[in-house]
Amino acid sequence: MSGRNFWTSAGMHLLRVGNGGLLEVTPDYLRAYFARPELRPIETSCPAELKLYDDLILDPLMAVGADRLASLADADAADNYRLVLAFRDALVANGTIEATYLDIARRDQVEFPALFLDQLVHVILRNVLSRADDPMRLRAAELLFRVQNVSTDEGRVLLADEETVELKARPQSGIGALLAATGTPQRRVDLDVLDDDNKALYWGRSDSFDTVVDLRFGRPALDALARVLESWLAHLLGIEARIEPLQRIDDADWRWHVGLDAEATGILNALYEGRGTSLEDNARILALFRMRLAAGAPVIERVAGKPIYLGLAMSTAKRLRMKPQNLLVNLPLRSV
Repeated sequence: MSGRNFWTSAGMHLLRVGNGGLLEVTPDYLRAYFARPELRPIETSCPAELKLYDDLILDPLMAVGADRLASLADADAADNYRLVLAFRDALVANGTIEATYLDIARRDQVEFPALFLDQLVHVILRNVLSRADDPMRLRAAELLFRVQNVSTDEGRVLLADEETVELKARPQSGIGALLAATGTPQRRVDLDVLDDDNKALYWGRSDSFDTVVDLRFGRPALDALARVLESWLAHLLGIEARIEPLQRIDDADWRWHVGLDAEATGILNALYEGRGTSLEDNARILALFRMRLAAGAPVIERVAGKPIYLGLAMSTAKRLRMKPQNLLVNLPLRSV
């Protein structure tokens, strides 16, 4: 093992590592959801809400009937409890974080907030990458559970955590707020760009999400992301694959592709179907990969022995929101 700690915020310390390295749900992990700010009582909370909160903190597995939720004076609070209790029930029913994530990802309609899915991805990757000794791989893994802002200045493809950028750009004083209100340009947000020379700084700042990576072809971050995707697939589906970055797809016998986000899915679908794509759309593609599954992988006959192409793209607002579940549910696998 690398012997280093990272991503304490993932909550892995609240879980048990069970058979096959899967993360088993515990009362402490469930309790953390009931302690979230959205559920924490406020001064105006009614006695019924205060009692429900205390009871769930004491016993996060406690059954809560519809009548008890209906007794809460604050309808929004009742809705928040219904949502978190439904999520808790999914975690308990599935038993592990991985099984819960796959269950939710495979549903026709996901009723839980994207934040909850991101939190599952975060802790799964904390588990998967426990032995990782390359911080570039950890930073690349952030793309799977945190939204990124993209800058393409000077030929680079720089990805910075959206929440961190917004936080650092927020006016910190009355003067700053006044400048913002009058349209005066604010200070530029400067974050460290990780490379092979300085990437060790990540270890002490992993929970700050305040570093930037260059995702250009040939840069270390792109290869690191490919390795993360391989590990993600192996851990959750038990499928071994080799993923390599590409600059373009030149394949007259293109059989299958997976968009790793909604934007890439649309662009790759258009290219595959022979529909025209604009130069602007093509410029939004941030990364392409060729994936070859190991011999014996349970793929449909039409794709057996053929590469599967993966794509990653930003929105027109230069925003990247990955959907790592796409790599799990959109593969051409046989029913077994």
